[in-house]
Amino acid sequence: MGIRAQQKEKTRRTLIDAAFSQLSADRSFSSLSLREVAREAGIAPTSFYRHFKDMDELGLTMVDEGGLLLRQLMRQARQRIATEGSVVRTSVETFMEFIESSPNVFRLLLRERSGTSTAFRAAVAREIQHFIAELTEYFQATAGSTRDEAYNQAEACVTLVFSSGAEALDLDKRARAELAERLVTQLRIIAKGAYWYRKERERNALKDKLSSGR
Repeated sequence: MGIRAQQKEKTRRTLIDAAFSQLSADRSFSSLSLREVAREAGIAPTSFYRHFKDMDELGLTMVDEGGLLLRQLMRQARQRIATEGSVVRTSVETFMEFIESSPNVFRLLLRERSGTSTAFRAAVAREIQHFIAELTEYFQATAGSTRDEAYNQAEACVTLVFSSGAEALDLDKRARAELAERLVTQLRIIAKGAYWYRKERERNALKDKLSSGR
């Protein structure tokens, strides 16, 4: 990559970071202006268009980046299981660390999931489906679930985690730790339910096989 291309990528990165930094509990992406983001990034407003077509393109890039960042962290969490034990606890701890270190990234995903922009809602929905798809594959590989069983378990887990994340954003450290413990318990209940549901399905299949063989 040449020097000019490197500089362009650096400025693009600065714009993304500037937009994220201006988000807060009281401020959503839709309230940001191009001039504000450009000023925060230290560039002229007209230079913004060298990197993004408009604010919508910037926002969609931020949604994609936020979702990818969180998925990468959760993949790393699953890889840590071999040395750190519980998949549920390690995943919840990783997620809560993400909420604490990158609250504005999660705020963006959360708000735009039900925002007024169709494009933004679709982008967040795609990111959530990526989460569900990766978790579905994990459950299939580790628990021996059918695809439908794994998908339903994954969807329930992702829905619960996103809901808990929304609550965690406004909590202090102690309350967030208590929420994390409840989330661990709730996810384990889902996992136990999935396990016994699978066992029941296997027993019924065996009964049907024995019955048909008579």
